[in-house]
Amino acid sequence: MNLYNTFRLASFIILLPFLFLMSTGCSGDDRSVELQAGSDDPNLLTIVLRSQAETEPGSNIWQVIHHKENWDPKRSAIIVTDMWDRHWCESATDRVAEIAPSMNEVISEARQHGMMIIHAPSGTLDFYEGATQRQRAIDAVWHEAPPGFDLTAWCSIDETKESGLPIDDSDGGCDKPCSNGEPCIERSVWSSQIATIGIHADDIISDSGQEIYNLFMEHDIENIIVMGVHINMCILGRSFAIRQLANLGKNVVLMRDMTDAMYNPAMAPYVTHFRGTELVTEHIEKYWAPSILSSDITGEPAFRFSEDQRTHIAFVIAEDEYNAHLTLPAFANEHLTEGGHYAFNFIQSDDDNDITAIEQVRDADLVILYVRRRHFPQSQLEWIRKHLEEGKPMIALRTSSHAFETWTNFDADVLGGNYIGHYGNRPPADPPTWVQVAAEANGHPVVAGLPELPVRAASWLYKTSPIADDAIPLMFGRVGDDGEAEPVSWVRNYGNARIFYTSLGSADDFEIPEFNRLLINAISWATAP
Repeated sequence: MNLYNTFRLASFIILLPFLFLMSTGCSGDDRSVELQAGSDDPNLLTIVLRSQAETEPGSNIWQVIHHKENWDPKRSAIIVTDMWDRHWCESATDRVAEIAPSMNEVISEARQHGMMIIHAPSGTLDFYEGATQRQRAIDAVWHEAPPGFDLTAWCSIDETKESGLPIDDSDGGCDKPCSNGEPCIERSVWSSQIATIGIHADDIISDSGQEIYNLFMEHDIENIIVMGVHINMCILGRSFAIRQLANLGKNVVLMRDMTDAMYNPAMAPYVTHFRGTELVTEHIEKYWAPSILSSDITGEPAFRFSEDQRTHIAFVIAEDEYNAHLTLPAFANEHLTEGGHYAFNFIQSDDDNDITAIEQVRDADLVILYVRRRHFPQSQLEWIRKHLEEGKPMIALRTSSHAFETWTNFDADVLGGNYIGHYGNRPPADPPTWVQVAAEANGHPVVAGLPELPVRAASWLYKTSPIADDAIPLMFGRVGDDGEAEPVSWVRNYGNARIFYTSLGSADDFEIPEFNRLLINAISWATAP
């Protein structure tokens, strides 16, 4: 059993006593989800799901997990949630207008695969009175809700299952003034779904949890994609949306690049609007449902709002010696969140022969690699190659000098290194590794702010000499006071791609301020215009 399924099972067992005590409402009885087995059937859709599991109960340290499922489109549906023609918040209206064309493409592709498409523009159904698509929902055979469920109720925060939302939307969440310079006034201004999203003859229109439940039962729908707006409100709380469907035992997922939040950065936690959306996505992944990308349906890069100018970093992690799956997320959360300049995706694998979600590298502006001796197939390595061939930068840490058994010249050709082993000076019994900025590197932005005097590193020293002629050494290391000097950090170009490598990066190195400064500087240098 993989970590994802273990987490789902453990969560159910922990919550079981509470579920017997629940009063009637939207949540009802928890319904276990039977995940579909993998298949080579070309008629099935391969979906990459991202969830988060707590590393230890109560630790509040979460690990990102990707896994694949193969869905039968005939047993799958999309719910397009509250994509209204107009919103009281003008900036929210603008973002709906921006995302709608891409959303329509996703829906069209899903429709061609045979998925059920449900349009749910809440509160506007009078506009669709008499439409065949509306009548189809009304005429669906009635199915009684499971005991304890109210399929018409709003699903509020469930304190037995989730913490409070990670953003403060108590001001309504509008992030910009209206065009008159005044705050936008909350009111109902929507009249229909935005016309950009086509409603086809075989589609369905409903905003009723009961009607949608009837349809799912009648057509044996198990897999449901929820998309639309807004993630901290309707996407979670509607009677047909994520909390309800998760409690009903449906295999519900959020399409995380096809949504938006009502969040004002002037409210806690005082992050950018787009980071606010991500925080709610992460909340959903922890407590309610996995997320997916539109790429799973379209095969195209994920959608990104034009105002989202952050640098998107893909952390590719596959090693079992240094706990990079813990240190890199902690580093990112501590050092890269302030100012809202970066967005993260952690792509991790415990499998020597496979790395799920590696194709999401295509959405990254920067790849940070921490991999050791993996046998990934060439079809997966091709995503790394393409990233580099497009001139996008890479930062590689420690074991990445021997990352791939199926790309043996990666170190020499891409990183410009020459890894041949290590000195084995494991602290505390052996002499320590001392690292120092190279004299010829003074003034280079990657070592800006680092001391001239040697710094004691936690990592034992790698043998890396000689590095490529075009590589610029930034730091050297030695064992003890008089050991042979070895390059420990350098930069070079691979085609048009900027490359930074350091042989540092053991877990304890992340406790050293100078190492964190080195890595922060490297990210800034690699992604600079």
